[in-house]
Amino acid sequence: MLVLINGIANCQSEDFLDEFEKLIDNENVQLIPDKMIITQKIFWGEKGLLRKVGISKLNIENREKELILREKMLKAHQIIGYVTFTAMIAQGIIGRKLYNGENDLYDTHKNLGNFVTASYFAGASLSLLAPPPIISKEIKGLNNIKAHKILANLHLPAMIATNIYSDRDRDIHKASAYTAFASYALALITITFNF
Repeated sequence: MLVLINGIANCQSEDFLDEFEKLIDNENVQLIPDKMIITQKIFWGEKGLLRKVGISKLNIENREKELILREKMLKAHQIIGYVTFTAMIAQGIIGRKLYNGENDLYDTHKNLGNFVTASYFAGASLSLLAPPPIISKEIKGLNNIKAHKILANLHLPAMIATNIYSDRDRDIHKASAYTAFASYALALITITFNF
C-alpha cells in the first residue's frame, strides 16, 4: 500500500506548470477552461465566489498558484482514495461477520463505517473543489479519466444509500455497500492503470 501511495505521489503526471508556461507565452492566453464542473465554476469560474470576494483574482500569477494547489489537492485525493478503499475492505469483512451473527462487532462496523464515510467525502471534496486545469482536453472515446468519472456517478449515490439504509433496511444497505465498493474499486483501477 505504501509503495502504491509513494508511486502516486512521485508519478509522472501532467506537469501543469510546464503547460502553463507554454500557454502564457501566447498573446491570447485563456486562463480558465470553457468547460468546468459545477463546483469549479461556482468557486473558480470567471465570476466564481473566490474571484468575487477577491481571494483569488483571475490573473496569470494567481492561476499559477491555483495549478500548484490543484496538483496537491488531486494527489491528496488519490492518497485518501486508497486509505478509504483499504478501510472499505476491512468494513466489508467485519460486515460479513456481522451478517453471520457475530453481533459483538456491531460497534466496530459502525465506527469503521463513520471513518469510511468521512474519508470518502473528504477525498471527493478535494477533487470537486480543486481549481480547474488550464484547458479542458476533449478526448474522443473512453479513457481512464472518463471511466473514473462515470464510476464516481455510481459510487457516490451508492455511498449515500449505504449510509441512509444502514439502520433502516439491511438488504438495501448490503446491496448499496456492494455497489459502492465494486464501483469504487473499478474507479481506483481505472485511474491507477492507464488504458
